[in-house]
Amino acid sequence: MTDPTPTPGIHHVTCIASDPQRTVDFWIETLGLRLVKRSINQDDPETYHFFFADAEGTPGTSMTFFPWEDLTRGTVGSGQVSRTAFRVPEGSLDYWEDRFDEYGVDYDDRVERFGETVLPFRDPDGLPVELVEVEIPEDDPTVPWTEFVPEDSAIRGFHSVTLWLADPAPTADLLRTMGFAEVGTEQAQGDRPGDERTRFAATGPVGTYVDVLPTIESGRQGHGTVHHVAFQTPTDEDQQAMREAVQSAGLRPTQQIDRHWFRSVYFREFGGVLFELATSDPGYTDDEPLEELGERLVLPGKFEGQREQIEAGLTDVTVPRAEQAEADD
Repeated sequence: MTDPTPTPGIHHVTCIASDPQRTVDFWIETLGLRLVKRSINQDDPETYHFFFADAEGTPGTSMTFFPWEDLTRGTVGSGQVSRTAFRVPEGSLDYWEDRFDEYGVDYDDRVERFGETVLPFRDPDGLPVELVEVEIPEDDPTVPWTEFVPEDSAIRGFHSVTLWLADPAPTADLLRTMGFAEVGTEQAQGDRPGDERTRFAATGPVGTYVDVLPTIESGRQGHGTVHHVAFQTPTDEDQQAMREAVQSAGLRPTQQIDRHWFRSVYFREFGGVLFELATSDPGYTDDEPLEELGERLVLPGKFEGQREQIEAGLTDVTVPRAEQAEADD
């Protein structure tokens, strides 16, 4: 078997929320991401699936949520993505601290990590999130959405995820199989101080890093935790090769599943974190024009025939608009 094409990095991260409207308000108005798809959980069609991303839904920018209202609050622990970090332009963290003060966001002091400045904070469900200052190159593939946040401060896709694992070694080997290269270790700051953080880098410019930290703390999935992290396998051929490599490593990946905007393969890595492999095509504009992304409830495939029943079971949500927010001030 030949080695698979290395993954360019993270494709999306999917999390569990509680309140649909509060989730929409926070990720659009407070953080300035665009709602690029308003849909349903295809495995649980009575639940929304929200996709927040850059202006065009570029691979490597989508933070997505299942608002399971009946679940309890989760606990971050071993076998989970413990932190999700986004890139922001150099010099913008002062803006973000001022914004977090204005909107009442719970945030911590900045920390330095691998030579970069990190601002940790939490969403309304307690989900641990971070902003990392980086230099955004002229040819960066992300397209900032600027309805609520100015371009010089706007979130520009993923920086990294941090995995908490009881035994990091098998996962480190898996990341190497997937095309990540180990680029450094340092003592952890901010979370689990004193433990060693190991960083792995993918080949692409967005969603480049996976950090691994050891922990024996137990976790529980629920509100404020990550459900899974997806990695880019841009083509079907890339995905199949990666699937075979993962299977050869001793894991049990699913067959390819059509998720309408990308095709997916899922597996639990050695430490218990749910990984997904996701293609780049067909993308979020496959069923909506770019300028209308997120404006309506999209029901893929067979679910369109159940629209009346599905809509009746979903909580109404209102998407924030900048002009309305200004009028309310």
